[in-house]
Amino acid sequence: MRFAPRRSPRLLALPLALTLLAAACGGSEDESDPTAAPGSGSGGGGELSGDIVISGSSTVEPISIDVAGKFGEIAPDVNVAVSGPGTGDGFQAFCNGETDISDASRAIKPEEIQACEANGIEFIEMKVAIDGIAVLTSPDGEGIAECLSFADMYALVGPESQGFEQWSDANELAAGLEGTVAAPFPDVPLVITAPGEESGTYDSFVEIVLEGIAEDRGQEPQTRPDYQASADDNVIVRGIQGAPSSFGWVGYAFFEANQGTVKAFQVAGDDGTCVAPTAETIADGSYPIARPLFIYANAANLEEKPALAEFVELYLSEEGITSAAEVGYVALPEEEIEATRAAFEARETGTREG
Repeated sequence: MRFAPRRSPRLLALPLALTLLAAACGGSEDESDPTAAPGSGSGGGGELSGDIVISGSSTVEPISIDVAGKFGEIAPDVNVAVSGPGTGDGFQAFCNGETDISDASRAIKPEEIQACEANGIEFIEMKVAIDGIAVLTSPDGEGIAECLSFADMYALVGPESQGFEQWSDANELAAGLEGTVAAPFPDVPLVITAPGEESGTYDSFVEIVLEGIAEDRGQEPQTRPDYQASADDNVIVRGIQGAPSSFGWVGYAFFEANQGTVKAFQVAGDDGTCVAPTAETIADGSYPIARPLFIYANAANLEEKPALAEFVELYLSEEGITSAAEVGYVALPEEEIEATRAAFEARETGTREG
């Protein structure tokens, strides 16, 4: 396991709309080996041109932006556009043939696979990093416990919590749940800003935190609908910063970049041990809310667009794969990196297990 976490204050300033990067990046031509792959240090991308369109997860967006910056240094005539409207919106565009790469903070869903198949889009699935979901509040909050269990979070934002306006409104529901560690909650406003349904971070939070409890109680695995929702982690961070008794969740890198203005809850595991989100606890699996991050590449476009193939090759190279840690995420174990590289080199389409 390799990780080198680094604070990235620029994350909060990530654009909400399309970001054009590579055209603005300069680079000098290197005649040493024009056939070498980008990222090898040979400058082999100098003859490439065209456009690469990337959209999807706002969580993965910083990684793709960082790789695009590196690619621009070796392939300055390629325009790389990166946007982060959310994993679900990204897959919709991808399966409509509108993008070359779909950034995703969860695996592609069966219905999205069907949409791609209906439009003749074959894809290569590639894991690129590990992320933890940080559950946040404001540092100014008083009387709120330092640690929450899945049961506590279900009582606050699960499908049975609709209409709760105070933290204490969740106390009766929490009393009927097994495994609460923070309840009873204080009588302070419950101000929720969190991902919406178009976000892969929303899907991952529901699957990891809420689904098991909801199904045991005969409920749909989903959050309450009545909160300020956004697919943009920056918007969520600002909402959490703006209320002293706030509640929400974002990808770990966005917490790590804003630790001075938001506070992360520890999360209780099955044994009741409270674990804070850090690069170390996400990497070793002790933090209970962690998930892999992906990119999905259009297989046909890889064959038709040399610049796209070179870009993905750089993304998976030693230089490119470090972008995950450089923007605050956790690098994959070496065996998973090699499996991802092998799938790309073999142009292995469809989903992969493991």
